[in-house]
Amino acid sequence: MKVSVVAKVYRGSLVDLTHIGHIAVVDHTGKILYHYGNPDRITFARSSAKPMQAVPVLESGAADAYGITEREIALFCASHSGESFHVAGVQSILSKAGLTDEVLQCGTHPPIAEYAAAQLKLEGLEAKTVHCNCSGKHAGMLIAAKYLQEDLNTYYQENHPVQKRVMKTISEICEYDEERIVTAVDGCGVPVHALPLFKFAQGFARLSKPDLFDDRRSKVIRRITEAMTSYPEMVGGTNRICTDLMKICGDRLFAKAGAGAYYAIGLKDKGIGITFKIEDGGSGILNAVILETLRQLDLIKKEELNLLEKYYVVKNRNHKGEIVGETKIEFELIKNFPEAPHTIVI
Repeated sequence: MKVSVVAKVYRGSLVDLTHIGHIAVVDHTGKILYHYGNPDRITFARSSAKPMQAVPVLESGAADAYGITEREIALFCASHSGESFHVAGVQSILSKAGLTDEVLQCGTHPPIAEYAAAQLKLEGLEAKTVHCNCSGKHAGMLIAAKYLQEDLNTYYQENHPVQKRVMKTISEICEYDEERIVTAVDGCGVPVHALPLFKFAQGFARLSKPDLFDDRRSKVIRRITEAMTSYPEMVGGTNRICTDLMKICGDRLFAKAGAGAYYAIGLKDKGIGITFKIEDGGSGILNAVILETLRQLDLIKKEELNLLEKYYVVKNRNHKGEIVGETKIEFELIKNFPEAPHTIVI
């Protein structure tokens, strides 16, 4: 198989590094419209699965029972930056269910937002579980367990009803047998799911067209994706690609990053999903690959791309701040069959 180089890093005029990646553009039936690299690659979706993991939380009835707002629902899908409004949102979700952040089992790391991490340090405070980028997802899982009177201490374990519902939901949305989904443990301690890149793209394509599901699930999915696009700052945070992409493109798409340079996009009401994986985990170039893919498909306007330039144009600097090279995105999507749309109307 030909090596699928998506980007080259130049130092001066010489190619210093190359990045290998895979892209799948898929419709809701599972038909691969465009691809680059290997769309069959079995890949852990990581945090890109969060919109799907939120579905059984809402279907449990917990969100309505506890008065969870749409802004807080967006946090169920978040890999948030640990900014004050994220922390307050997670604490609010838990408080409404009579819980505190002491029940979170997501582990601890400093806020992703550098200014928020610096503020904690300045105040002599340690990061707490609520600062973990996955604490919103965990809060959702916890309130579902609380509402259904399930054990709160083991909600994150693979054999817990919470995680069994997640597995079943991912299988149903992606139309991929549960027995074939590979699981391991994610960074925050819950199960992480691996399936072919194109099948997860199909899942996002189906999320983008909620009427494909029964009335109950359709309403839940629409509520989740609308929460993401209405409150994009809750899904990521300041200077985060998910947030800025959804802010600038409005409600035309919903987008979710995953660790290890995974990414997923659903084109609202189009029944089309797009997934990305960079082999070396190079999230720094992933953003540019995402935007170049949207450009090639005419899914982003020139003025919108200009507003996202900091993610699209990657200059390499030395320790003095001098530009010593650049990263160039160098790939062209492959059209899979003649009748595939040349562009996707936005």
